[in-house]
Amino acid sequence: MSGNKGPQGRLFRLLPTRPLARVAAVNLPHVRLLVPLAAACLAGGAVAQTVATAEAAVPPQAMARALALAAEAATALAPPGARVTAQPGILNPRLMLVPCAQVEAYLPAGVPAWGRTRVGLRCNSGALRWNIFLPVTVQVWAPAVISTGALPAGARLAVSQLEQAEADWGAGPDTLFSTPQALAGRTLTRPLAAGQPVRNADLQPRQWFSAGETVRVLAAGEGYAVAAEGVAMAAGMEGQPVRVRMAGDRVLVGRPVAERQVEVGP
Repeated sequence: MSGNKGPQGRLFRLLPTRPLARVAAVNLPHVRLLVPLAAACLAGGAVAQTVATAEAAVPPQAMARALALAAEAATALAPPGARVTAQPGILNPRLMLVPCAQVEAYLPAGVPAWGRTRVGLRCNSGALRWNIFLPVTVQVWAPAVISTGALPAGARLAVSQLEQAEADWGAGPDTLFSTPQALAGRTLTRPLAAGQPVRNADLQPRQWFSAGETVRVLAAGEGYAVAAEGVAMAAGMEGQPVRVRMAGDRVLVGRPVAERQVEVGP
């Protein structure tokens, strides 16, 4: 039959069929977890009856191991005698997981050891494998230098304005200081409240030397240490690289580290 007549007596042609277009894969963490779960439910339906929230699916011993791992990593970098605590955050309540007989805790690469961080939890033995991240807050309590009173930006620090007290080294991205003497003469870039720990970001960078000054260049590595003199081509500011002209017009780039001293190398 080449066609059919409609109510108005017109001839209609049958259109050729076309294959359905493929749907592009969606690269979302929750979708990646739900796709195998849906497949398992369609296959047998047994898994659907054991699905639970992430909080219920992760056994208590795995949560304890995750917190212990976070505390161990922080302790390795903490000042001697520091008191380290690790508090768990809340797992994503939208995650629905299959309970797992063996959940492994691990530290993801590149995550910070202090402050707000995370620990990985992955299922190694279960109806469906999964991998999630537990938010963790790590506190590192140790003696640190704090301000004895409110100080304005631009203030030049004196030892009498500082004291030692226990503070959380993990509460900010910058390092704290352990002795007031290390901060004598430093200048604040922003105001400090009374009792606030002094962090590196609160201080103006030090200028170790001026352009044109003769500086001592130190280079050290595995099995060797070399020292020579050169002329600074710019002011030596703490935390900023500087170029130094050596004998024979050779130019090196190093890090200002002390009065008229530059380090070169890793």
